[in-house]
Order: sequence, then C-alpha cells, then structure tokens
Amino acid sequence: MKSKLIRLINMPAGMPQIDDFLLEEDELPSITDGQLLLKPLFISVDPYLRVAMSGGHPPALNVGDIIISRGIAVVVTSAHKDFKKGDLVMGYMEWRDLLLRDADDLVVLEDKSMPLSSYLSVLGATGLSAYFALSEIGKPQKGETIVISGAAGAVGSIAGQIGKLFGCKVIGIVGSDEKADFIKTGLRFDAAINYRTSTDIGAVLDRLCPKGIDVYFDNVGGNISDAVISKMNDYGRIVVCGTIADYNDEKEAVGPRLLPLVVYKKLLIQGFLIGDYKERFNEGRAQLRQWLIDGNLNYRETIVKGFEQLPAAFIGLFSGKNEGKMLVEL
Repeated sequence: MKSKLIRLINMPAGMPQIDDFLLEEDELPSITDGQLLLKPLFISVDPYLRVAMSGGHPPALNVGDIIISRGIAVVVTSAHKDFKKGDLVMGYMEWRDLLLRDADDLVVLEDKSMPLSSYLSVLGATGLSAYFALSEIGKPQKGETIVISGAAGAVGSIAGQIGKLFGCKVIGIVGSDEKADFIKTGLRFDAAINYRTSTDIGAVLDRLCPKGIDVYFDNVGGNISDAVISKMNDYGRIVVCGTIADYNDEKEAVGPRLLPLVVYKKLLIQGFLIGDYKERFNEGRAQLRQWLIDGNLNYRETIVKGFEQLPAAFIGLFSGKNEGKMLVEL
C-alpha cells in the first residue's frame, strides 16, 4: 500500500522555501497489533514548526525527517481493541496521505455536532491556547485594556474575543486593512492597528489606549512588542504565546532593553506552551464550545485543499496569508 509523504530536505536559511521540502512516495508495511491505518482528512500547519527546524521547539525537525503536526483522520483499519474502522481521531501525525501509527495520544472525536475542522482551530490547540494563556497568565479584569499582536491569526483572533467576554477593551494589531476590518466587524475588537501602514505604532497606541495597557497578548515579538511593552501600566501582564517576527531571522535580533521597564513598572512576563495544560483540555474545550453555541465566539479558518499544498500553506503563515487557523484539507 503506497503512501505519499513530505519531508524536510534542506534546513531553511531565513524564510522557508518550497524546495526545502520534498514530496515522495513509499510502501507502507503491514499493520501490526496495536496499530491503526489512518487516512488524514485535515492537517494543521503551525508557526512552531519553523522553530522546530531551528532546534528551538521540541521535538526538533532535522534534515531528512518527515514533517509532523496535528491532524484529524479517519480509521481505515484497526488492530487496536479501543478503535474501530470509521472512528475519527485527532493527534500528531506525519505529513502523509495514508499512515500507520500506534494509538498513543490519539483522541476519538465523539461529538459530531461541530464542524470537523474546528477541532484543529477554535476547539483545538489554538483555541485552547487563547483560553488558557489569557485567563491563567493574562488574568484580565473587567475594564482593563488588552492589546493583541497577530490579532487576525489563529490564536489572536480567539484571544481577543475572550478578552471582550471578560469585559475588557481590546485592541488588535494586524498586517492589512482587510484584517483590521475583519477583527473589528467580525470579531468585535474595539480597534485595530495595521502595522504595515502605521509609521508610529507607539503614537497610535497612545491615542487608542489613553489609560495605558494592562495586558499584552504577544504572538509576534520584534519591533511591535517593543512598542507595546513601552506603553504598559504598572503591574501589567505580558503573555508570550509566540514570536513569529523572529522565527526566520538569521541573526539574533537586538531591541530595546526591557528589564528597566520590567522593574519600575513591575511587569509580569510569562511564556506559554499549550502542553502544560493538557490535563485541562476538556475543561477549556467545554467552555469554548459553550461560547460558540451561545453566539459569543466567532472563528475563521483558511483552508487550502490538496496534500501537495502543505509546504505552500505553511510558508504562507509567514506572509500573513491566513485569517484565523490555516489548515490543509486532503
């Protein structure tokens, strides 16, 4: 039985390129006891994969490795007592159009009432990241001001809406006028800043946030974060969920020295990885699902069709080609 696969054949220098990836085909071995034969339906492309290629996000991706990310698949054949043909499962999967793997860490999707793709977006790691990072680290209080970078992306778009549900003023930073309109009209953000056309983000923040910034939800890093952090209020909380602006840098970035600000403004800065909250996924997913049912949460997905489009979809993350979660449908 043949399977198409995509592997990393060059370590990217700066921005990943299509020729850093190779589409191949191989023969799958026979299924053995405890294994599942899966046909992926949706595969997630995520910015953290670029960090993994630089050895900064475990597990590292090395030259020659088949790419692995989260996916949803249907069980074609089961040699495991807890899974049956036709089950829909979610978990980490190789970039293959047909794959064999053991059942460790796979979750059966029992609830068919929500769109299947939503379990990789608003009900998946991205929605859960927004929920736990903001509520557990950001700790927003009613009446506070939150600024979110990467606000039209998978995590930022959900975090901003959660901030509104907490009763906060929410400002989003995005990379186009279309995305600015999307987060204001579609997601109920209070205001948006297009960093590509704003020559002085600090001055815009002064105008939009006259009482300062209490919570910064950072998905970007770089110069944008330098500008936001300089406007933080005393005892402000900074949630570092990603630094996509730096992922393709070939030299170490140098910016303002933030430690004096941390000291005299008594700021809290804490990084976030979703794996720390895996024991609470059911709790977070239940809350997100209820907000969806109640009409308090909207989401958008950018879905690219075709297994061969996985590398292009991944690269598109770094030029802002997605609104909400970027997925590939096989």
